[in-house]
Amino acid sequence: MSDSTSSQRIGIVGAGHIGGTLAQLFSAAGHEIALANSRGPETLEATIAGLGPRARAATVADALRFGGVAVVSIPLGRIDELPADGVGGTIVIDTNNYYPQRDGQIAELDADAISSSGLLQRHLPDARVVKAFNAIYWENLRDRGRAAGDPERLAIPISGDDADAKQLVARLIDEIGFDAVDAGTLEEGGRKHQPDTPPYGARVGAEELRGMLG
Repeated sequence: MSDSTSSQRIGIVGAGHIGGTLAQLFSAAGHEIALANSRGPETLEATIAGLGPRARAATVADALRFGGVAVVSIPLGRIDELPADGVGGTIVIDTNNYYPQRDGQIAELDADAISSSGLLQRHLPDARVVKAFNAIYWENLRDRGRAAGDPERLAIPISGDDADAKQLVARLIDEIGFDAVDAGTLEEGGRKHQPDTPPYGARVGAEELRGMLG
C-alpha cells in the first residue's frame, strides 16, 4: 500500500497459508514472483493462474535463486532439504516457527542453544536471513493490510543481523499494509517473537508492539 519499494524478484518456497498469502500480496504490489512447493511446479498451475502475469511456478532451487529476495515458508523440520548453494547475498525471509508436535523434538532448540532462524542461517550461511511474518496469523496477513497512518494498521516484528536486509524487508511489509518493528538481531530479537511470547499472534499497532518487545 505504498510505492516506496522498486519492483523485486521474489522467490517463495512454500505455498501454504503464509507463503501463498505472501505470493498474492507481493504479486498485487507489483513484484515478480516465483512460487515453489515440495510437489513440483506442475501442481501449482491453478495457484499461479490466480496470481496474474507477474507470477510463475518454479522448483525449490529456482525459487531460492530467482532474485535478491526469497521467502522460506516450509516446516522447520524440512529446512535441511533446501539447496544451500547459489543464495549468496540473497535476503531470505524466514516465516517459520518451531512446533515440536509437527517438527519433532530438536535438541538444540529445546535447550535454547540456537533459535529456529539460527538453524536456517546455519544451513544457508551465505544468505542474509531476516525473520518476519512468523508472528502474524495468516488470515490477518490476508485481510488486515491498511494504508500508512490508519489507526487500525497492524505491526509485524522482524529480526536480523543485516541492517540493509531488514530495511528492505520493512519496506516490503509497508507496501502490503503493515508496519515493521525491528526486534533486534536474528538470535536475540527472533526469540522475542517466537511462539509463547507476547507478540506471537498479537493484533497490535507499532507502538504497542515495541512495548511488548521491550
